[in-house]
Amino acid sequence: MKEPQLVAALRAAGCVFAEDEARLLIEEASSPGELMAWAARRMGGEPLEQIVGWAAFAGQRIAVAPGVFVPRRRSELLVTVAGRAPARVVVDLCCGTGALGAALAALWPAAEVYATDTDPAAVACARRNLPPERVLAGDLYAALPGDLQGRVDLLVVNAPYVPTDEIATMPPEARDHEHRVALDGGPDGLDVQRRVVAGAPEWLAPGGRLLVETSRGQADRTAALFGAAGFAAVVETDDDLAGTVVVGTRPVAL
Repeated sequence: MKEPQLVAALRAAGCVFAEDEARLLIEEASSPGELMAWAARRMGGEPLEQIVGWAAFAGQRIAVAPGVFVPRRRSELLVTVAGRAPARVVVDLCCGTGALGAALAALWPAAEVYATDTDPAAVACARRNLPPERVLAGDLYAALPGDLQGRVDLLVVNAPYVPTDEIATMPPEARDHEHRVALDGGPDGLDVQRRVVAGAPEWLAPGGRLLVETSRGQADRTAALFGAAGFAAVVETDDDLAGTVVVGTRPVAL
């Protein structure tokens, strides 16, 4: 299939960035047969990143596997905000591919970076992007080694925050091709965030930071969770990225 034909087919299938996607598929496919198979998968609605096996994120090439949450550009705001102050011990909770942890490990090569997820497919994928022994399977903090308690400088979290009833309205790329556990935040979208924020003080070092991605419409409620856990919350937004992050710092003296 030649590039103009592929562009036309992708555009007809509803791909907004058909030219860019066609170019990438052609560059990455190892044979004409693979290109045809990939094109069919893309026109069927599968995320481009899951097809080619990687995503560009915060200057890194992140391995992506079928079913695993694809890193969004809006999550680069977490990396930007985190990067304003160095951290020696970093934890990427609900890590998915481990994109956040990988971006921060590239920023601070000497840092200890850990990542956790409950989804076995995500854990396997994240182990391709981070040192495998630092990617742990389990439910939030329960997956972490106990000796990290009280010494984590930075918790970065992109927990699922889509309200359950709104998953059906998401683009097919997400609702049909990413595991529901990576999307479903419960009735109001904040179920996992509640647990993340409530548990954070036990793990953060004095002065340690908690960064949680949320939506613009949920930011006030996410910030209220921070307040209930003793954090002074700040909401950071970036219109270009369409990103929203709530930031809290553990007081030095409790």
